[in-house]
Amino acid sequence: MAIQKVKEFLKKRGFEDRLIETKDSSATVELAAKAVGTEPDRIAKSLTFLVEERPIMILVSGESRISNPKFKDTFHVKARMIPRERVETLIGHDVGGVCPFGINEGVDIYLDNSLKKYDVIFPAGGNANSAVRLSVDELEEITQPKAWVDVVK
Repeated sequence: MAIQKVKEFLKKRGFEDRLIETKDSSATVELAAKAVGTEPDRIAKSLTFLVEERPIMILVSGESRISNPKFKDTFHVKARMIPRERVETLIGHDVGGVCPFGINEGVDIYLDNSLKKYDVIFPAGGNANSAVRLSVDELEEITQPKAWVDVVK
């Protein structure tokens, strides 16, 4: 179960108390913002792409959209999201709970600069009823991203 992987991941890093489990769905940016009581842009969306057939994850602020030209400038390929039916297999979490915690080995994580405008953000927590409250610095510390990028409009 993905949320159990997230709990173990967070516990190993001393952040287990940051997991928020809700009765209400957090499967979309809007639902997650309502469930945790924040504005939608503070939800850190975990977007998954295939780059030369390798899965990557980019975390962006909740209301941001990928800029195809910026993505191509950064990754040297056209943005191609992982098909919904392959996300769990390639990433380790199903759609609605995709997050950068407890993911499959070999998935590179990138953090988009759009997150830097906030002191506190809320990435998903492994299922459609969870989120994790972190500062941007804490997110960087525990996910060890490959790089910070600028790929949103």
